[in-house]
Amino acid sequence: MTLVFPRESLGVFPKHLSPDYRSTVKRSPSKPLIIVPHTLSELTGPAFGHDAVQEGDNDLTKQHKGEPLGERIIVHGHVLDEDKRPLPGTLVEIWQANACGRYVHNVDQHPAPLDPNFTGAGRAITDKDGYYRFTTVKPGAYPWGNHHNAWRPNHIHFSVFGPSFLCRLVTQMYFPGDPLFPFDPIFNSVTDEKARARMISTFDLENTIPDWALCFRFDIVLRGREQTPMEH
Repeated sequence: MTLVFPRESLGVFPKHLSPDYRSTVKRSPSKPLIIVPHTLSELTGPAFGHDAVQEGDNDLTKQHKGEPLGERIIVHGHVLDEDKRPLPGTLVEIWQANACGRYVHNVDQHPAPLDPNFTGAGRAITDKDGYYRFTTVKPGAYPWGNHHNAWRPNHIHFSVFGPSFLCRLVTQMYFPGDPLFPFDPIFNSVTDEKARARMISTFDLENTIPDWALCFRFDIVLRGREQTPMEH
């Protein structure tokens, strides 16, 4: 997985400094970057073998004794390179809020209930066709204090790993038609409209399972003109 690309070209990637997204003011570099040589361990490991991902890790609804509350959904797609060729054996991880918009994290003190049957994290390895699939519940919107009456749109975080931790890309998947899109500085920090659209999943009726779960498709393109926008 090659991570060399012009990060802020054509508005495809969020700017390091997006003042409306307040935390970038503290996080964005204010001085020239310093090149730190990579060690052998950073370049070669840790590597994830297929045995590191257990059966059922991709089903977030079966990780506890009971089923989580909320709208059950399937999220699936392919991890592709710039020529739309599949990338097999790629580790894909997701994390998300529960149906009430609450994360299982001590920093999240949003006054919404935690679900004892939902941790909100899963992982999968793409097959020979670069395909992955998760079963989960649709995450809720939540307030995040960035500005007055600030709410995050419904979203799922995606992490895609190469052969080491240095080969990691992170993005967010959104749901079609969310009314919070115009008001979210994180979503709009990707200034190119077509690029923003590539972060929005598509409803997949063909793979929706009757009487059980809606389905959404989200393909992740790592490089090229149609690459999926990645986070800082």
